[in-house]
Amino acid sequence: MAIDFLNAVWRRLFRNGAAVILSLDLAVGAWAAGDDSSAPGRNPKAAEGDYNPTNSLGSWIWAAETFDRQNCQLWRAFEIPAGNPVTHARLVMTVDNEFMLYLDGRGLGRGAEWRELFDYDVSHLLSPGTHVLAVKAYNASSFAGMIFGMRVDFADGKVLEIKSDGNWKIVPEGAKNWATRTTAARTWTAATVIAPFGSQPWWTVPQNINPMPTLQPIMVYFWQTGWFQISLLCLSGVVVLNSLRLVAQLALHRKEQWLLQKERARITRDIHDDLGARMTQLVLHGEVAQSELPAESETRLQIDRICEEARGILSTMDEVLWAVNPKRDSFRDFSSYICGYAQEFFKSTRIQCWFDLDPEASSVALSLPLKRGLLMAIKEGLNNVVKHSGATEVVLQIKWHTQTLVVAISDNGKGFDQASLRPGRNGLTSMSERMSELGGACRITSELGKGCRTEFSIPLKNARRRFWALGGRMGAVFANGRNGNGNNGTPHSSKA
Repeated sequence: MAIDFLNAVWRRLFRNGAAVILSLDLAVGAWAAGDDSSAPGRNPKAAEGDYNPTNSLGSWIWAAETFDRQNCQLWRAFEIPAGNPVTHARLVMTVDNEFMLYLDGRGLGRGAEWRELFDYDVSHLLSPGTHVLAVKAYNASSFAGMIFGMRVDFADGKVLEIKSDGNWKIVPEGAKNWATRTTAARTWTAATVIAPFGSQPWWTVPQNINPMPTLQPIMVYFWQTGWFQISLLCLSGVVVLNSLRLVAQLALHRKEQWLLQKERARITRDIHDDLGARMTQLVLHGEVAQSELPAESETRLQIDRICEEARGILSTMDEVLWAVNPKRDSFRDFSSYICGYAQEFFKSTRIQCWFDLDPEASSVALSLPLKRGLLMAIKEGLNNVVKHSGATEVVLQIKWHTQTLVVAISDNGKGFDQASLRPGRNGLTSMSERMSELGGACRITSELGKGCRTEFSIPLKNARRRFWALGGRMGAVFANGRNGNGNNGTPHSSKA
């Protein structure tokens, strides 16, 4: 018993002695630090000796229960009045063992040594209104507590002091946005005062002060403001909705085009299979009837005319089917058909036909109105060559130049004086009107003895292209078959 008593006394004396030595050491350090009035973050009053930051400290506070590895969240709100500017605001605190300090949800700093005070200058952060102090503290083992003191000096000389006391609230873990709430929830309990400053169980009075970096108000640029972000979000929504609308319209347009092409293909197939077969049978029956009649019979001559008309109808029907068929919309198919038609047209004449085709635009897709209108204009131009030119040669050019389709018919005939040309001639008027309807132009140039040139030009700014491999170069198409054997830019002849 006596030995145990002596050991207890010895431990008590050793502990008190160490505390006294440590207190003297901290006091000397605090005096040395306070003697430098130019130290950053120091209040000039401290250098004058009439201000001691430890005087503003309250008591050690914590939750009602203390245990090892404990998290504790402490909260306190205060008001800065309007019309009375803050001249200086200083905050000192420490926690046994660790802490993270927030002001209005903004992290100010952290500490992990309860024997030292952490000093914060918050003068530039206190605008008029309600502010919130929040501390997330952690206790590793044994005793736990927070000590806090804040002094706010106003322009009129008034002072606001906030200390660690029972006015602080303990926030349960898991609470949301508690560091920015300006009012306490009903479930938050009052903090418990553990011990006054400088008393047990903390034997050492924290006096060594660590000045923390001076914090400045956060600069909020206009693009970081709520109104700008909301406006940008609304604008983005409008852009997205408009894009979706355009995509939907494009999809609908493509579907309509697909349905239109499908219907065109069906009409082409039905006409070819039904009406074409019937007309062919009509011609065959007429030819059979011809063979059974005398050669000089009037009835046979009438049947001959009927057969010729039927063949003409078949030819016209082939043109319509070609124009309607969506599989024949390419520049290559158009050029091939025109050349084949020209060969058949000049077959019974003494006119030699040459072709000059452009192989670089074989994938350009042409619309149905364009194909039909241009075909009729070309037929009229070829008909004028046979009827009026007296030519022995004609050159048919089909070119693609700077998004413009150009078809030219040139002959070596007798030509004519354009000044003496009668305006309003049906053929010329018809060609001009067709080109005008297609957004193009018809130009006729001629001189006496130098032939004539008829040119059709149609701009195709939004020409579609078929993405297939361009197979070879296009050449001339000869009579009695459509065989291309030409080179780019080289004229080729066909004599029907």
